[in-house]
Amino acid sequence: MSLLLVGLSHRSAPVSLLERASLAADTQAKLLQDTLAAEPAAEAAVLATCNRIELYADVDKFHAGVAELSTLLAQHSGVGLDELTPYLYVHYEDRAVHHLFSVACGLDSMVVGEGQILGQIKDALALGQELHTAGRLLNDLFQQALRVGKRAHSETGIDRAGQSLVTFGLEQLADGPDTAAWAKGKRALVIGAGSMSSLAAATLARAGVAEIAVANRTRARADRLVEILNQPGGTGVRARAVEMAEVTGELTRADIAVSCTGATGLVLTAETVAGALGLDHVPDPASGLIPAQSTGPERLALLDLAMPRDIDAAAGRLDGVRLVDIESLAEASADAPMAADVDQVRTIVADEVAAFGAAQRAAHITPTVVALRTMAAGVVADEIARLDGRLPGLDEKQRAEITQTVRRVVDKLLHAPTVRVKQLASEPGGAGYADALRELFDLDPQTVAAVSRADLNDPNRGRS
Repeated sequence: MSLLLVGLSHRSAPVSLLERASLAADTQAKLLQDTLAAEPAAEAAVLATCNRIELYADVDKFHAGVAELSTLLAQHSGVGLDELTPYLYVHYEDRAVHHLFSVACGLDSMVVGEGQILGQIKDALALGQELHTAGRLLNDLFQQALRVGKRAHSETGIDRAGQSLVTFGLEQLADGPDTAAWAKGKRALVIGAGSMSSLAAATLARAGVAEIAVANRTRARADRLVEILNQPGGTGVRARAVEMAEVTGELTRADIAVSCTGATGLVLTAETVAGALGLDHVPDPASGLIPAQSTGPERLALLDLAMPRDIDAAAGRLDGVRLVDIESLAEASADAPMAADVDQVRTIVADEVAAFGAAQRAAHITPTVVALRTMAAGVVADEIARLDGRLPGLDEKQRAEITQTVRRVVDKLLHAPTVRVKQLASEPGGAGYADALRELFDLDPQTVAAVSRADLNDPNRGRS
């Protein structure tokens, strides 16, 4: 079996297409189940964020796997295969490992070095484990990706190369890195209470906003976020939870609104924003009567971190409104400077890819080595039993000494070949050594498979 990745991201596809192709949580689960049901795939995991959708699978046929995974992505994203295909990228074996490790380190993020991707990789692994679609290969791969990402952030200054998407978005709204001076004393509305919205609320609180209203479809989650923001000894921000039905009214009081929900439709239409600002109508940019972006005094700053978008793009053309969304963030980050630490992270990734490949190749031969030693132990047991029949007068001490001697001889004969074959198997191109070992010693394939299954079913394996 071999690792295959088919996906698309902000680097390969326009944000407008990513927005249409985004996968809801229940759709991700169905995609995994359907991938596992497909003939070429034995394992599957999906990494779906606001700027990437990647399907990982352990397949036995490359071309059939690419075709099947591409078709499944098209079916579940709702974007036609013909339209989707030009934007898909395919990585296989070590290149797929290299890609995921680079993603985990933040090298492939819209904002280089951001650490939120580690949580998203952990969620992808947890979903695969929950649905039992992630087996030995993908468990090992995603667990190692998390370790590599943490290593990159702890051993290098990659964090200085970029910020979180929230911080970067707020800097775009503030026209510079001094978000504290821009946000101080303002009133903020945060729509959503998930990880990204919670980060936005915390970032705004640290920046010095005076008040934060939190709206979420599930009121209990909004209450919990407000409780955290209002903790004694915190930033001193006044936080309160409101119902989603109150968002329009809250918008009339807000200076800043951040939205990141899992909604499939718009949370804030241009008409809603216009009404909150007391504007009579939503201008039509096609008429040529208004600029593509408002140039008047800023009355409301909008940050849309959702994919698909929560806030109507037309709201950014309203007088007094400034809108930053995923699309504009992608454009702004294209020219962001790269830190010198990026090269160090790339070296870490290359080393870790090589180590992972060696470990996987070595693990591939381990069941065969175990089966060989099991067979040898069986031969020893049979010969000792035969000796007992021929020399029934042996006492226990003599029998134990003979048994130990035979075992030592077998162990010494097997030691050098098994150690050497593990070393050879861990090198590139070493996959054939397991087959050679099975052939040379006439090992039962069922015995080897049983060892592999026992390892795979180990309850301590593959838990994050």
